[in-house]
Amino acid sequence: MLSVNRLDQADAQLLIQGAREKATKIGIPMCIAITDESGSLVAFERMDGGKVTSITIAQDKAFTASAARKATHEYNEACVPGSLVFGIHTALAGRLCIVGGGLPIYVDGEVVGGIGLSSGTPQQDMSCASAGIEYFLAETNSANDSV
Repeated sequence: MLSVNRLDQADAQLLIQGAREKATKIGIPMCIAITDESGSLVAFERMDGGKVTSITIAQDKAFTASAARKATHEYNEACVPGSLVFGIHTALAGRLCIVGGGLPIYVDGEVVGGIGLSSGTPQQDMSCASAGIEYFLAETNSANDSV
């Protein structure tokens, strides 16, 4: 039998809060998706002004990052004509996303979920995703230190 570590709603809200704060700081309203380790949606927020098209893109970025255990920009770098990975973006009915902004979430070396952001440039999306993870890790580490 397997034991699986999975994000809960409190974790997802911390991730969203950290990403939202960064998005607000840079002035880009984002769509923010959090998935569990299997790629299933746990939480989602569309900030006021987040692009309608970014709703699905953010979810696909989080799905890819957690289920494939790889940052979406890493697929982008490898998915070029002539590469054995070329075409991966068409897998799973196009659900695998190769646009930067999806990151796996690691706790104790294990992927426990994914975060995906969309509405900015890939660099802005990646920055906000990283900020969400950093905030989550800082908050959960400080909570564990106080126990």
